[in-house]
Amino acid sequence: MKHLFFLFLISLLCINCDKKLEDSQEIVNTDIKNFWKAYDHILAVNDTVLHLKYINEYFLDNATRGQQGMIRSRNYSPQEYVDAIKKYPRFWNSIRNNTLNTDKFDIQIRAGIEKFKEIYPDLKPATIYYTMGVFRSPGTGFNDMALIGSEFALGDKYTVTEEFPESLNHVKKYFEINPPQYVDFLNIHEYVHTQQNATIDNILSQSLFEGIADFIATKVTSKNAPFKYHKFGLKNEVKLKEAYEKEMFNVRKMGDWMWNENNQFKTRDLIYFMGARIAEANYNKASDKKLAIKEMIELDYNNDTQIEDFVNKSGFLSDTVENLYQKFEENRPNVIAIKQFENGSQNVSSKTTEITLKFSKKMDNNIKSTGFGELGKDHFPKLLGIDFAKDGLSVTYKVKLEKNKRYQILLENGYRTEDEIPLKSFLVDFKTSE
Repeated sequence: MKHLFFLFLISLLCINCDKKLEDSQEIVNTDIKNFWKAYDHILAVNDTVLHLKYINEYFLDNATRGQQGMIRSRNYSPQEYVDAIKKYPRFWNSIRNNTLNTDKFDIQIRAGIEKFKEIYPDLKPATIYYTMGVFRSPGTGFNDMALIGSEFALGDKYTVTEEFPESLNHVKKYFEINPPQYVDFLNIHEYVHTQQNATIDNILSQSLFEGIADFIATKVTSKNAPFKYHKFGLKNEVKLKEAYEKEMFNVRKMGDWMWNENNQFKTRDLIYFMGARIAEANYNKASDKKLAIKEMIELDYNNDTQIEDFVNKSGFLSDTVENLYQKFEENRPNVIAIKQFENGSQNVSSKTTEITLKFSKKMDNNIKSTGFGELGKDHFPKLLGIDFAKDGLSVTYKVKLEKNKRYQILLENGYRTEDEIPLKSFLVDFKTSE
């Protein structure tokens, strides 16, 4: 009998342990409730001064850490919230119910976090916040916060969007996937970001940062990314890979791959797809799957060797990162000559009024990018104008020079070809005669 009682106590303890494990994940939705309180007060009056007072008093002044983080990361202002509330009343009414019923996702989200812990035992706890924004993010994650942009993530195919201007077409398209079906995927993606090291601003690193989060979200939820970039990517992988390998080192192309669809493929966020495919290839080749997960989540984006090894190990690209970089460098335009004198000359006439630089390739003559050399502003000539040749193969600096002075003009990599390949920086360095 004592043995049975002892077993009964153990089973109770185990049930309580499971319950605590299940409930340990903190999910905060108070910002949604505060938003609607402000919303109702704003719609009740026509006074614009009171509108700002109410959005601050009921919503922003009571913002959680998560809401404050979303506001800072997306640079939202009080006036933006007020303007959106007044411009899109039918939209807000259509989404209200969904945002006030986030509890229905809790079991699914917590189950996802537990599965995440199984494949990545070193998972650090993070708090999930349902935030309210103004259409700049369905979610983000950093530090110990996974943030859901509820005005995005909780809209569905029935959400009213007729009031939206063309600039919000991307929001309309987002609702077409019926986002509530993918709250768990979105949440795991953002939760991964809370575990990662900060990335640096280039296409290769950013694609790994976002793609790894997508890959882990797929492993945990058994759902593919629901966005156009995933299906489009699978159908057009060969062409995408070819373009990616040419452009992955070109910071000028970041916007084409991440933030908009004004690119050759007319599809936004393809950077996520490419990074996820590299992560998947790396995982499939690994003999120790848990170690592969750990390594990809803990990548140090400031360690070039680590990034290169990860990508090369995947075998996804057609060549090594180093070789692809060399090809990129070889394809960049450069300054091939100065018309009036040899670079480094020590006896340039102070009567020289023009300095013409010739390029190896035709440049975009709408873009000029000039800076100071290491000697600073005092050694930059008095500049009267910068004129491109019509053929884009040279640019002329109109200057006024002093006698016996050393000058420097830095042509920066903001100069670029019409297809946005950046110039190799070039320092004009010379001294005038006495």
